[in-house]
Amino acid sequence: MSASRVRYEKTHHIARVTLDRPDVLNAMDLRMHEELAEVWDDIEEDDDIRVAVLTGAGDRAFSVGQDLKERARRDAAGVPASTFGSRGGPGSPRLTERFGFSKPVVARIDGYALGGGLELALACDLLIASDRSVFGLPEARLGLVPGAGGVFRLIRQLPPKVAMGYLLTGRRFDAATAYGFGLVNEVVPADRLDACVDGWVGDLVASAPLSVRAIKEAALRSVDMPLPAAFTTTYRWEERRRVSADAVEGPLAFAEKRAPAWSGR
Repeated sequence: MSASRVRYEKTHHIARVTLDRPDVLNAMDLRMHEELAEVWDDIEEDDDIRVAVLTGAGDRAFSVGQDLKERARRDAAGVPASTFGSRGGPGSPRLTERFGFSKPVVARIDGYALGGGLELALACDLLIASDRSVFGLPEARLGLVPGAGGVFRLIRQLPPKVAMGYLLTGRRFDAATAYGFGLVNEVVPADRLDACVDGWVGDLVASAPLSVRAIKEAALRSVDMPLPAAFTTTYRWEERRRVSADAVEGPLAFAEKRAPAWSGR
């Protein structure tokens, strides 16, 4: 049996997910997608987990995307070409299509985030990158399309003309450029990357878990709504938060000048 493609650890309310194929720059094959689906299911269902950190093994790449050697073998075997979305394929729905995933995911990026690797990062809520990181969607140069959401997310997360430039040419851009356009939250030297990620994760864990889930859901669901509709829409996690013990605990802890003890209930 082949080795696992994903390392998965849980401790102190944090899930750490590592794409673990450093010998091929963490290229994602179908086996990896299957393993990742099980991981995302577990994180969503485990109420003790408040935040996930996603990264790639080694110091060369977050991920360079689809395993193109596997794709070439599948093409030779007559397997139909893929298009937008996983469409029930291995690992479906992938994180790029888990539009209701309620917990924050922090992408820790060191090195290349290309193709499907960048698409996976774009589906995360926070991106923290080393200053040696490189981003790009090279699909146009390969006869492919960024089918895991890159077409749809990049045009939403960058100025339209900027996004079209990168989408249509496959040009790469560095971490400083990504930060300048607001695509990443912070860029730091590689030797400070873990400390920076830990700082963001610590702040997320210190926040009320139901508040975090409610805010994430409301922000993502309302982004394309008219403002009056955003105010009157019912949000599942906000319905849970507003009647929770934590909604009482937060103001009480503030009044009593102590740290809140979140229960997630």
